[in-house]
Amino acid sequence: MSRGKAKEKKELTTIQISKETREMLKELGKKGETYDDIIRRLIELAKDVEKRSK
Repeated sequence: MSRGKAKEKKELTTIQISKETREMLKELGKKGETYDDIIRRLIELAKDVEKRSK
């Protein structure tokens, strides 16, 4: 992701998720990862799985 690159200013938004979902995201996260990082990593994994299933 953008970890090694210079931080670019990103437009941000707020999404509502349950506390349970937030805790699940925390469990999947790695040290120093933001929720955005975790969600993006999960999206990429889902895309990879989808490509393999075609």
